[in-house]
Amino acid sequence: MMLEVGLQAVNRTEDIPLEYIGTPFERLLCFHNLGAPLERCERAELLIGMCMDNRKVLRTPENFAFVLRTTGANLRHNEFRVSYALSIGGVRHIALIAHTNCGMVGLSRKLPAFVQGMIEVGWNEQEAREYFFQYAPFFEIENEADFVRLETKRLREKYPNVQIAPFLYQLEDNRLYLVEE
Repeated sequence: MMLEVGLQAVNRTEDIPLEYIGTPFERLLCFHNLGAPLERCERAELLIGMCMDNRKVLRTPENFAFVLRTTGANLRHNEFRVSYALSIGGVRHIALIAHTNCGMVGLSRKLPAFVQGMIEVGWNEQEAREYFFQYAPFFEIENEADFVRLETKRLREKYPNVQIAPFLYQLEDNRLYLVEE
């Protein structure tokens, strides 16, 4: 499989960047990609922000992370939930995980299917169109890796004392890749 430019595979512990050694990011990569034993954690070490897409399942132990699943791993409008995990939950690391073949890429092309789907659940066509045009611009992304880079930068500005790392989950092999910045 051809790896997208700007992604780094993690196939062995030596592939993990030095800045992630000894952090929950190292542990996440070891659990998910490298098959490390899943020992139960006493408390959450990490906040994972990832897409709500049902095709992705992370291999992590119980109590390892708070997980926020939103469209496209977009944490805008979820900052209170993030802040809660940081302030009350005590985590100091956020893993943002976008994925390949995200439904938010090219969202504007999905208007007809969206409208039809909303009609099927009881909306009228005009309401569905207006709703789509009101909200789609907040959620549409051009490229998964570029979006997760930008979202990482945005969150670093909001939470300067928190280590935040961008990842891409490749549906083709169910592995996490580091998104180079």
